[in-house]
Amino acid sequence: MGNVVAFHAHPDDEALLTGGTLARLADEGHRVVIVVATDGCMGEADGVRLDELCTSAEVLGAQRVVHLGYADSGHGPLLYDDPADRTRFARADVDEAAGRLAEVLRQEHADLLLSYDPNGGYGHRDHVKVHHVGARAAALTGVRVLEGTVPVPGSEKRNRYSPRSAITHRYDVRRYARQKQAALAAHRTPLSGNGRSAALFRAMVRMPVPLFGALFGREWFVERPHQHG
Repeated sequence: MGNVVAFHAHPDDEALLTGGTLARLADEGHRVVIVVATDGCMGEADGVRLDELCTSAEVLGAQRVVHLGYADSGHGPLLYDDPADRTRFARADVDEAAGRLAEVLRQEHADLLLSYDPNGGYGHRDHVKVHHVGARAAALTGVRVLEGTVPVPGSEKRNRYSPRSAITHRYDVRRYARQKQAALAAHRTPLSGNGRSAALFRAMVRMPVPLFGALFGREWFVERPHQHG
């Protein structure tokens, strides 16, 4: 059995992008550790979203949760000043952040790191930073990397996710749909928000499990021949 570290930008990303894979790995006997760069908070830390992450991690079978200590950078056009108690991840020094992640990889004797594609999926600045920090940490430790992504037609032109031709690993995780949906439901903060993303989130956790599995029961990764920091 192996040790897997899943590196994500914010609480809830672990469930959205890799929830089924993490549940499957844990079920197969692997040690699963979830690392988040940020606590998902734009202002001063209150610990709520990290508590939600711990609940999600328990549902998925992860055995440890680590926060690297950074604040959410937001996804709008403006990058706001840092809160008083920590640095926004977008402003973090790549080598410093990679050093923090590499320490966890060494502690866990990690065999595999799950990270993000170069576009950071849909382009969130923290997700893009996860790709660079993850690649650098992998270079420092020699750990194998799989980049979580979604196959999207025309992704090269839109700088979103990955072209289907780039996908190297496809996992059917419909068997773990109930766990993935329950992990999403643990994130009450985004569920209670306003706007389209919150409405979509609520629809995902309320739909029947078979439908959820049909729509979200596959997860994709890219393994690149050479990783560079």
